[in-house]
Amino acid sequence: MCYLSNSTQVKKKIVVFEAPGGTDKGPDGHRKDTLPIIRALEARGWKAEIIFYTDEESDSIRDYVLGTADAFVSRINPGSIPGGEANYFQLLRKLCDEGVIGLPHPDAMLCYGAKDALVKLNRTALVPSDTFAYYNVPDLHNNFPVSLSLGDRVLKQNRGSTGEGIWRVSVVDDRTFTVGQPLPDDTKIKCTEAVDNHVEYHELKAFLTFCEMYIVGENGMLVDMPFLPRIKEGEIRILLVGNKTIFVVHKKPADNADAFSATLFSGATYTYDSPEKWQTLVDLFQAALPEVISKLGDYDIPLIWTADFILDTDPVDGSDKYVLGEMNCSCVGFTTHLEHGIQEAIAEEIIQTVHKFKKENMSDLENQEAELSAVMSVP
Repeated sequence: MCYLSNSTQVKKKIVVFEAPGGTDKGPDGHRKDTLPIIRALEARGWKAEIIFYTDEESDSIRDYVLGTADAFVSRINPGSIPGGEANYFQLLRKLCDEGVIGLPHPDAMLCYGAKDALVKLNRTALVPSDTFAYYNVPDLHNNFPVSLSLGDRVLKQNRGSTGEGIWRVSVVDDRTFTVGQPLPDDTKIKCTEAVDNHVEYHELKAFLTFCEMYIVGENGMLVDMPFLPRIKEGEIRILLVGNKTIFVVHKKPADNADAFSATLFSGATYTYDSPEKWQTLVDLFQAALPEVISKLGDYDIPLIWTADFILDTDPVDGSDKYVLGEMNCSCVGFTTHLEHGIQEAIAEEIIQTVHKFKKENMSDLENQEAELSAVMSVP
């Protein structure tokens, strides 16, 4: 949790962090979905303020937020801060340690948003058990040739967006290989990148050497999971505010043989549905939330977040099943649903969360005072 035991007074003030500049801003310099949150909070009698984060002003921002706000909401896209997010996340952790409520906590952003969240969930019903993560170059070269022998794979870098650094890898070699044994370095492979569905042909070792760049550096890693052919039927994204599903997006890849990307940039088409149209999937994920929370560090559920699923077929009875492909909670956009009042749900969730934590703090403080009183009364 993200508060101090003596932080009990509700200030009715929320700070929203943005980064200066960037392609996600409108003519007024703000994200299009930030001001609606501010207005929804103000309509409920709360104060809300946007602060543009820079490394140079980190200390003064800390002092100001600590003295004035109950909570912060982070609306900064990864990659928007020159030099990286390390200092920004350090600030957020300090604020949390000193009693400001994080929506979400910075470590929750990392746990839910990192691609290796899938690996932490690969013993659940949501993710295939043969989903792996490579954090160093030797592991990539030693293990991926084995997993590729099992069938088509998808390699996902931890950084980047819009499908960049996400590759479908298929063997197109005329030779016969043994399943479960490492493929030779000169195995001929076909590689399709999700960013635009373009195709490249390589030998296995050369491609893995190219992929080393995804591992080196801050937060570098590659996740390796089986390719699911039913991605052609579309990826299903659940958007949640807290634990409530707000809407579902059905993202269908472009209609060509190699397309598997569900991004708009790659030509995918989006259909926005009510949760009721995907009730089976929504119920499945809701039931899994306690296990997801536990395996991802026991942080409180993010404020605004998404979970992307791909259809698969149960090998036992042939029924449909859903496989979790990714989650995101760093800076989820929702401008498409402003007319449906999603900002109102966000404001309500923020206020309820603040009151919940302040009440818990008050209870903790009263318990501490009672314990101290009992000790002091002992003759």
